[in-house]
Amino acid sequence: MSYHRINNRIMAPELRVIDEEGANLGVLPTIEALKMAQERNLDLIEVSATAVPPIAKIMEYGKFLYQEQKKAKVTKGATTETKIIKITLGTSEHDLELKAKKISEFLKAKDRVVISLVLRGRAKGVDRRFAQERMERILKFITEPYKVASPAKSGPAGITITIEHSK
Repeated sequence: MSYHRINNRIMAPELRVIDEEGANLGVLPTIEALKMAQERNLDLIEVSATAVPPIAKIMEYGKFLYQEQKKAKVTKGATTETKIIKITLGTSEHDLELKAKKISEFLKAKDRVVISLVLRGRAKGVDRRFAQERMERILKFITEPYKVASPAKSGPAGITITIEHSK
């Protein structure tokens, strides 16, 4: 958590002041802004010290800290990773099951999964419908509920499909 100057600790001679309802009161001398905050029994909190002039809010400091913690929690929980699982036409049934189990774990952790059916050498000349069936085979083994984020795309190196946990 970052440190915020409050009340008499604010060093800037003037501030852009925002009141408790979010209305911009304009640029005011720090002393005047501090008096306004004290009249309302609230704190003057320097929100952005790097802005010119610095931005300050008139509000209760405890409420401000609570809102900052809530924001930090929301942004921290919103990150999802993209995991890539590669298979080939020669991947055995057992290995497909193991990879599907790993995909289910990724989906449970709310990660996106890109399943890539890699075609090399002579396998590139194989019928694309056969390759598509192989891709669908691994999808049948996945135990976690999922939705297709982007449908199967055929490229020069193979077929890819992106799935994510269904909410």
